[in-house]
Amino acid sequence: MTTYSSIPTAEQILEPSPSAILRRRIFGHSGFMIGTIIVAVIALVAIFAPMLLKYDPYTQDLVNRMVPPEFLGGKSDHVLGTDQLGRDYLARLLHGARVSLFIGLSAALISGIIGTAMGVAAGYFGGRVDAVVTFLINVRLAMPVVLVALAVVALFGGSLTVVATVLGLLLWDRYAVVMRASTLQIARREYVAASYAIGTSTPRILISEILPNLMNNLIVVATLEMAHAILLEAALSFLGLGVQPPTASWGLMISEGKDMMLFEPWLVMIPGVALFVLVLAINLMGDGLRDITAPGGRN
Repeated sequence: MTTYSSIPTAEQILEPSPSAILRRRIFGHSGFMIGTIIVAVIALVAIFAPMLLKYDPYTQDLVNRMVPPEFLGGKSDHVLGTDQLGRDYLARLLHGARVSLFIGLSAALISGIIGTAMGVAAGYFGGRVDAVVTFLINVRLAMPVVLVALAVVALFGGSLTVVATVLGLLLWDRYAVVMRASTLQIARREYVAASYAIGTSTPRILISEILPNLMNNLIVVATLEMAHAILLEAALSFLGLGVQPPTASWGLMISEGKDMMLFEPWLVMIPGVALFVLVLAINLMGDGLRDITAPGGRN
């Protein structure tokens, strides 16, 4: 038998569902949409680069060296021209996107695991654990990232694996700080206290109650650290202690073209603009995620 109280009101009928609200926030946030589309396009182009190009990024052609881009009067065969060794610049640019995305994702993953584990432990257990983690965070903040990365990469070599690992081991502090603060708030919620009161084990509380409520903050920090890692990799490669030749890297391309910057500025401008656009898009995406996942849906 249907009672009067079970009949939905007009407000309940007209109220949009949570999924509809989320879709409205996503498609209504222009910065997030622009950043996501740019990152998705760069990722797809980087993944399918071998099928999109007819030139190998490592094949040298000294006869056709320093050919300007087509929009500057160059050859149509080389849309973005060639470098000092005659290598197709578009091919190297697209393969450089692979390097940047690999470094960014790998460093964000490694640092995210380390920083999240430390931050959650400090925020949930408190006491001595919190004191130790806070001390480690202060030690890490006192270390200059670029100088430490330069020293380690110079010692162990500049391969992709080494650079990604070094950056991942140096960029965990922001994760730890944010996760610690968020865990301190969540650990005081009623549902966490209720789980503890009924005898739920600590690992289960951390996995089922704490971590799911940290995902929004974790994703936002991951996007910021991914952009940070990409810039650091470009800086290391520019200084000659990052990814080593002949690997295509945007920072290395800028370094190789700096000597000709006054005569052929496009050698520096093309990878520089690509680096700027990628980092800007990742930051727009992270900023949009922060607004979309906020309780009030900032916009």
